Amino acid sequence: MAMTPHDTLVLAVYLFAFLAGLPANLLAFYTFLVKVRKKAAPIDILLFNLTISDVILLLFLPFKMMEAASDMTWPLPAFLCPLTGFCYYSSIYISTLFLTAISVERYLGVAYPIKYKLNRRPAYVIVASFFFWLLACSHCSIVYIVQYQMPELNETDLNPTNVSKCYERFSPNQLEILLPVRLELCITLFLLPFFISLFCYVNLIRILTSLPNIQARRKQRAVGLAVVTLLNFAICFAPYNISHIVGFIQNQSPTWRVYALLLSTLNASLDPAIFYFSSTAIQRTFSDCFTGVGCKLQALMPSCYQLCLPCCEAERDANGVDRSSLSNMGELPPERLGRGR
Repeated sequence: MAMTPHDTLVLAVYLFAFLAGLPANLLAFYTFLVKVRKKAAPIDILLFNLTISDVILLLFLPFKMMEAASDMTWPLPAFLCPLTGFCYYSSIYISTLFLTAISVERYLGVAYPIKYKLNRRPAYVIVASFFFWLLACSHCSIVYIVQYQMPELNETDLNPTNVSKCYERFSPNQLEILLPVRLELCITLFLLPFFISLFCYVNLIRILTSLPNIQARRKQRAVGLAVVTLLNFAICFAPYNISHIVGFIQNQSPTWRVYALLLSTLNASLDPAIFYFSSTAIQRTFSDCFTGVGCKLQALMPSCYQLCLPCCEAERDANGVDRSSLSNMGELPPERLGRGR
């Protein structure tokens, strides 16, 4: 059966997200795992959980690729349909929660440096992380409720033409359950986290730009982190969650919802940019990785290597210490600490 343009687009997006996101996220996963095992700082725990969420989504993408390549029919065993949907949607909302937690951690480290340094504990972040996973997974369990509590209405079952669909079309009775849950998902797991992140980053930038003794490069990193995170919310998460609002108003799933969901899938390939702005360890790891690739290129294609080399080095100060990241944003100069609120 020939693939339609719709199926081709879906497959292309899934393939791009998988190829672009999996290597970077696995590299970040290893880096944060080493850091957390050695010395667990709150930001490292948050970034580690965000990486786990992205890796889970990416590992289940091949199942979605097979679905797209099969004319949006489900070619795999039936039990993998709800499992894939559960992990897929849970990962999306877990990402919004941890992105918000990172924004709060950054803001507290700058706005209340003394209090934050005295009171931050890895145990607090571990408890919060467990709560985020529980909150997102409990909401997304609606996939299993539709699958097993309403079996007579389940579109995953074989239809008269012997074509199996996975969580794609819904009956009116299913929509009575799904649409209110989706609206609640939008409010609880998107709108609230988005406005919290917006508040934190706007105020973080305002505080940093008012301090003349902060390096210009660190201010640029702060702006970069804020812009990447808010764009992530706006591009990857907003369209999909807006479809929940539209669907609730229209009492049906919007036809364009599948395209909005594709944007959410791209989040897993964009998060490594947030890792880069947030952690010196990631900067060093990426730099070492690119340097290694550059050495291979130098041996194979010397002219290509000259183009890649300038991008591979991290910024270091006169003492050889990397100051280009926001991972130590809370460690402001003594003048700022003296003004801690």
